[in-house]
Amino acid sequence: HEFLSELTDLIMMTGFRLNLSPLKEPLGFVKVVEWLTAIFAFGSCGGFSGTNVITLSCGDGRNETLSANFYYPFSSQYGEIVPLVPSNTSICNHSVSATYLVGDSASASEFFVGTGVVCFLYSMAALLVYLGYMHVYKDSDFGPIFVGLLADCHPGLPVVGCSSAWAKGLQNVKDATDSAGISNTLALCKGNNVTCSVTEVATLRSLNFSVVFGYLNMFVWAGNAWFVYKETRWHSQKFSQPGPGHQQVPAPI
Repeated sequence: HEFLSELTDLIMMTGFRLNLSPLKEPLGFVKVVEWLTAIFAFGSCGGFSGTNVITLSCGDGRNETLSANFYYPFSSQYGEIVPLVPSNTSICNHSVSATYLVGDSASASEFFVGTGVVCFLYSMAALLVYLGYMHVYKDSDFGPIFVGLLADCHPGLPVVGCSSAWAKGLQNVKDATDSAGISNTLALCKGNNVTCSVTEVATLRSLNFSVVFGYLNMFVWAGNAWFVYKETRWHSQKFSQPGPGHQQVPAPI
């Protein structure tokens, strides 16, 4: 009943009062950092598109080129849109059937981007509370406890898994589009006196940044959870309770 009463009071007291002072404290500042790292994490991954140029050295001294297009969400099921080799194509005087890039990193990339978007939304909502409703947040135990539970359960926790999964997925993308990956995918490069090599490599700087910001967001989330925990009564009770060897001194008569 006490919890429901505090929840009702919190809903009733919805007067917005802009106060920028929480940004000067760790609790508010870490939310801004978490918000920015989430933007950079999903933004640098979700909009990526790149092309590697493959040069095929034919046995008769001629060279031919192919283009390997890859883009978010890096799924092999989209390979039919931009195939590596169109069907019934003659390359280096050899007939080559339709060939598509192998590998599927869609689940890892989509999980990573989706988690980053929800972290971004969580940070925005938390900043709204801190900057506009701090008077409500401080006047009740419900605010810190509720935000603390969100800090423990919000997508910052899956960031640990999705960042690692996307790091592995990005490595799969690199392996599938480098010279060795193309040579293993394109049957023409196996024998036939044809050498295949990637001569123009797409810039993967933004994808590398996405992994870095993903792991950075993980550490920021951990700091956020700690600062939120310090605002709850659980933390204050931990340090206010006397230790096992502490004895109360009787009051003087």
